[in-house]
Amino acid sequence: MDNNLVFGIRPIVEAIGAGRQIEKLYIRKGADGQLMNDLRDLCIRHRIRMQEVPVEKLNRLVRGNHQGAVAQIAAIEYVQLEDILERVPEDETPLVVVFDGVTDVRNFGAIARSAECAGAHGLIVPLKNAAPVNAEAIRSSAGALTTIPVCRVGSIRNTLRALQNEGFQVVAATEKSRKLLYDADLRRPTAIVMGAEESGISKEVLKLCDEQLAIPLIGHIESLNVSAAAAVMLFEVVRQRIGSDE
Repeated sequence: MDNNLVFGIRPIVEAIGAGRQIEKLYIRKGADGQLMNDLRDLCIRHRIRMQEVPVEKLNRLVRGNHQGAVAQIAAIEYVQLEDILERVPEDETPLVVVFDGVTDVRNFGAIARSAECAGAHGLIVPLKNAAPVNAEAIRSSAGALTTIPVCRVGSIRNTLRALQNEGFQVVAATEKSRKLLYDADLRRPTAIVMGAEESGISKEVLKLCDEQLAIPLIGHIESLNVSAAAAVMLFEVVRQRIGSDE
């Protein structure tokens, strides 16, 4: 059994009350009753992701009496956006990566690894429609997810507006743009937005971006894997910033 799982309604309530960060709560489909409703209300107040699943899934996750509820404890400690911004050293230009719909754990981990290697100061992920930060993600990141701060937010759009108010330029990685990555000035405080594996960045988020940048491709395949694209974007930032320091 996964050591990051807590099951049973009261143990989960106690875990939340003790400040344990919950990655996701699995609830049996159709489960009701006062205790279950209280647990749902508690999760809403604490902005914990809930997913209704068949009882068979709960039985596969744990062997004990789960009472229709199993919680996955977060493998890392999430931080607030303010924490990321405050931790940026004075002699460094802020750089963050924002995830908009990246759901594959291995892609997420690979991007985190590239971001840490490129000196990014934090990752921003949505509460919903995002890859979980679990043991597999940490392995895929080569441990980077235990080093680089991760912020989980309810609204990517509101977070991008907040970053813009802090002086960040928000840059979208999209093959649909005519402007190439190498024609942008990435020496300023920058937030790089990476979109979903299949559909890319959502239209609502794309509208908020200050720059839409494409990676030039010479071969016949029309796009890079999102983790490869993120690495190219991040290390163009590194190239420009190292060059500007000389």
